[in-house]
Amino acid sequence: MLFKALSAAVFGIDAYPVEVEVDISAGLPNFTTVGLPDAAVRESRERIKSAIKNCGLEFPFQNITVNLAPADVKKEGSGFDLPIALGILGTTGALLKNELKNTLFLGELSLDGGLRPIKGALSIATMARQKGLRKMVVPLENACEAAVVQDVEVFGLRSLPEVLDLINETREFKPAHVNITEMLAQASQYTVDFRDVKGQLHAKRAIEVATAGGHNILMIGPPGAGKTMLAKRIPTILPPLTFDEAIQTTKIHSVAGMLEAGAGLVGTRPFRSPHHTISDAGLIGGGVVPRPGEVSMAHNGLLFLDELPEFQRNVLEVLRQPLEDGMVTIARAAMTLTFPARFMLAAAMNPCPCGFFNDPSRECTCTPPIIQRYVSKISGPLLDRIDIHIDMPAVRFQELRQEAGGEASDVIRVRVVKTRERQLDRFQGEKIYCNAQMSSRQLRKYCNIAPDSERLLESAMTRLGLSARAHDRILKVSRTIADLEGAENISTTHISEAIQYRSLDRSYWT
Repeated sequence: MLFKALSAAVFGIDAYPVEVEVDISAGLPNFTTVGLPDAAVRESRERIKSAIKNCGLEFPFQNITVNLAPADVKKEGSGFDLPIALGILGTTGALLKNELKNTLFLGELSLDGGLRPIKGALSIATMARQKGLRKMVVPLENACEAAVVQDVEVFGLRSLPEVLDLINETREFKPAHVNITEMLAQASQYTVDFRDVKGQLHAKRAIEVATAGGHNILMIGPPGAGKTMLAKRIPTILPPLTFDEAIQTTKIHSVAGMLEAGAGLVGTRPFRSPHHTISDAGLIGGGVVPRPGEVSMAHNGLLFLDELPEFQRNVLEVLRQPLEDGMVTIARAAMTLTFPARFMLAAAMNPCPCGFFNDPSRECTCTPPIIQRYVSKISGPLLDRIDIHIDMPAVRFQELRQEAGGEASDVIRVRVVKTRERQLDRFQGEKIYCNAQMSSRQLRKYCNIAPDSERLLESAMTRLGLSARAHDRILKVSRTIADLEGAENISTTHISEAIQYRSLDRSYWT
């Protein structure tokens, strides 16, 4: 006897439908799963057998063949437990329906028949709506996540018997409903604020400029200067997530298994801070079946690399593609996957290995060649993609003991949002949305400067030993500073401030 049920699997961050076909025939007891299953799918037979028995239902001791179609795509994960179990029960007469149409079934079974959460429920719900499927059955923990997608009835259930009651209509279940506006409001709360940071006014200003223009930023200072503390607060002044951004961010976190149980949406900008021992696969993504890495987990948010020169050179070099393209393409012999990776990069480093170069209160023990080798670990092509470099001195005692803090994140965010809106208006029809993404042609179009500004820029590049690549970065940052002030044209004050944000291009570093 043949019975069919619908399920789905995730490929990258998108999903595709999978038809689960179960056939039971006479013969010696055997359980075979075909359709390129991985180890987790093959092991499902033991979980399914125990779950059916422990729910007081009949498990057929016959020849059972399960096919997962399409058969030419590798299936992985434990989400096929529930549809396979329903297919088996359908052949034994435990279901009052001869077929299960227009309903997706997903869930891992525990040995007592309970339903455990799966990965990628939001991606699967999005696919279900696109395919015209109007009903989904998922574990209770995945219900809020899947119910974010409109026009799909999502039933979050606790166990296999509840699924049978829903199919046989012996009990009434209501689909999950979520208030998306309320959910985003609850999820968009930050636990940190810029007013917690004492001192470092110059660094705060540079970070405001960086977030307003989408510029990547590098902070250079001794241990304890507040580099990490400031970096953790950058997401709080970025523009709030739009609904589409929240959906895309949640998809990535769901597929990676990083979404909190019961959470519906990621409402705050992601903040990812990998350790400097991370591998290139951990940063970019990879595996036999590629999974998103840290750059994709930071999509629509901030990637913070502390102790930047301590990262392996090959790990830093793989950042160049996502910083340039906003996506990561991972090629394998059997597949090629693309993950979104549009993030703001913030990095921090000491000025030298001991951390006290140019510190007035501590003596540096590093020789010039040691300092040069330390700084040169960061390649020129990577520095090309970092617009702002700032020096952060140690915080003075008087600043630490001040009662009053600085501006709150909410106040700074208002200015950042207004500046971003100006850039969106300017770049209508262009394929960019912030100043940091301007090409050479767009620089010439939008960053014209007066003769006095021209002379200032020429003098700075000559006297401070600024490199040629610093020229474009200074113009981009100047355009953002002007936008923050609401100025139509770039003035000498904007150029002057932007020149201060190029520490690593100055001659005393080389």
